[in-house]
Formats: sequence, C-alpha cells, structure tokens
Amino acid sequence: MPHVALVTGGMGGLGEAICMKMAALGYRVVATYSPSNASAQEWLTKMHHLGYGFIGVPCDVTHFDSCAACVAQVEKEVGPVDVLVNNAGITRDMTFRKMTKADWDAVMHTNLDSVFNMTKQVMDGMTARKWGRVINVASVNGQKGAFGQTNYAAAKAGMHGFTKSLAQEVAKFGVTVNTISPGYIGTRMVTSIPHEILESKILPQIPVSRLGKPEEVAGLVAYLASDEAAFLTGANISINGGQHMY
Repeated sequence: MPHVALVTGGMGGLGEAICMKMAALGYRVVATYSPSNASAQEWLTKMHHLGYGFIGVPCDVTHFDSCAACVAQVEKEVGPVDVLVNNAGITRDMTFRKMTKADWDAVMHTNLDSVFNMTKQVMDGMTARKWGRVINVASVNGQKGAFGQTNYAAAKAGMHGFTKSLAQEVAKFGVTVNTISPGYIGTRMVTSIPHEILESKILPQIPVSRLGKPEEVAGLVAYLASDEAAFLTGANISINGGQHMY
C-alpha cells in the first residue's frame, strides 16, 4: 500500500506544490483546509482535472478536537498517516509596539499550537508501526528574526525546538522529525509584494538573486519523507538561496 501523506494548509501556494510532488512520487495525499475556505472544493476539482486525486479534509489546526476529528476521518477513509507535513501558517505583521494580544495569539495558535495539535494525533500510530515522518515548515525569519514579526518569528523558532525534542524521543521507533526553513519563495503571497520592494529590498539580500521556487521546497520535503532520509532527524534545513547562513 502507498504511504499516506497529510499536508496541513495543503491548498496554499507552497502546500499545493508539496501535495503535487508527493502525489507524483506515489503517495496518497490528503490536504487539510480551513473550514472557512469557501474555495476548497474548487481547488480539489481543479487538481482532479490535472490528474491529482487529492483528498481534502476540513480542519481548524488551532483546535485540538478538530485535528483529532480530521485525522480520524483520514484514517477511516484513506489509511494511517505515515507522513505529516505541518505547513499551515499565517502572518499578522506589525511592530511589537502596535501588536495586540489577539495578533500574537492568532499567529501562535495557527503556526505553533497546530504543530502539537496535529502531531499528537499521528505519533502513536507512527511509533507503533515503526515508521513515520514529521516535517515542520518554519521560516528563515525564525532563524534570524525580522522587523515586525515578533509573533511569527517566535512561532517559527518554536517549531524547531519542538522538532529537536520530539526527534530524540521517537528516533528509536523509526520516526524522524525535521524542520525546513524556507526563505522568500515565489508563492502568491510573496509575488504580491510590490515589484519595487522585491527588486530593491528583498532580492539584494539573496545571493542567488532570485526567489525560490515552490517546487524546490517540495523536493526537499519529498526527500525528508523518503526512506533515504532515515538517518536525518532533528535537523533544521535552510532553503533560502543563501540569504541567511549559520
């Protein structure tokens, strides 16, 4: 039976590329989407016309019970989750002086609490089966910080602390846990930044002088999900075009 890959936020720009790459490699792919996403069925239909048999499951990743119900549905209708990609995320960018508790909470709940909420649902099954992959999608700004992103950077940095600790606990069961930290990737969110800002402020920071491609990040996720990556765990892999090196 093919492995089942569950991608949170799978209908976004980066999530879509991850879903497509995993499907091309033979995984059965489930994409979660927010219950408030009115275009989810439209996306699934478009993907089916392109030949991708993705399964979409609504899930509020900020709520534990919603995540439990999501994974229970996947296990019943598709099979046990072998690969979990914690990709869901939002931004609420502003200086700390202007940031409200609601702005902080929204980002922490969606970007960090979600990692616990989803991983908790699949980890017992992975360790029992002696195989599993958890891949947490963080950000270059979780490594270096960014003006106006105290909430986002804190959540993304927290994801890797989670990764390192859980990786130590489950390594003996054949389960790996890793983080990837993309830089500026050519998703709809990034390409919507005004052209003059991209050209004058962002691209000069990137030694390769371009935005990353979603397909490049998806390729890294696919490697981490593979059998060949069994000796790689607890790592944070930067994929940022040289923007931040350490």
